[in-house]
Amino acid sequence: MDALLVGADRLGNIPDVLDSFGIRIAGHVSGRDTTHQRRTAPLPSGIGMVILFTDFLGHNVMQRFRDAASREGVMFVCCRRSTCALQQALGRRMGERCAACPEPCRKAGGARK
Repeated sequence: MDALLVGADRLGNIPDVLDSFGIRIAGHVSGRDTTHQRRTAPLPSGIGMVILFTDFLGHNVMQRFRDAASREGVMFVCCRRSTCALQQALGRRMGERCAACPEPCRKAGGARK
């Protein structure tokens, strides 16, 4: 699944955590640009998830990307920018999705074991 990351200037170990869930980074937006506060454009094509790092985002930016994800039927996850917070948030969100999936997951961090 491809994800759009919103918030944070640097990702650190975040790509490793996403990889363990089978998630690829399709794009990263820091959210600092003032145009992101007024964004009404659709999300990039092929995005399956939007991850919002809440401790690096203003309220308006977060609301715009949440609205865009909801409008396009894309899953979104909100968490702090730490590997632990991201793992917990993805575990909860992916657990919901994986419960309905008939295929066993090949990634150990992804869900079914």
